[in-house]
Amino acid sequence: MVTRHGKICSFCGEPGSKDLQLIGGLGAQVCVTCIDDFHAIVHDEEKRAEAKGTFPWETMSDAEVLATLPQIMASAEQNTAFAHEWVDLLRERNISWAEIGRTLGVSRQAAWERFARKGGDKSESA
Repeated sequence: MVTRHGKICSFCGEPGSKDLQLIGGLGAQVCVTCIDDFHAIVHDEEKRAEAKGTFPWETMSDAEVLATLPQIMASAEQNTAFAHEWVDLLRERNISWAEIGRTLGVSRQAAWERFARKGGDKSESA
């Protein structure tokens, strides 16, 4: 089942909680704080001009970039887990491994090898 439980904000890395609501779809999750921050930038011409063309890592020290790497990996792992949940959802709907593979541009076997859960859906047919 696809769930937001245990997810983190894909932008700031904060875990969702009762106090920090996450909103999202297609793997990315965003907290209300990041939405508010983004809204402030989008609706303030000066802040928008300041942010335009600037990437966070351009002003970060090496130590800050290194410290951010675990958040980047957590977000990537979250998206990988979401892809697995999505494939599980498709399999529950009796979508074949062949169709999943075709959609991903890989063979049925490659899709199965990547997404079949150990102890879960091991069927190679359907």
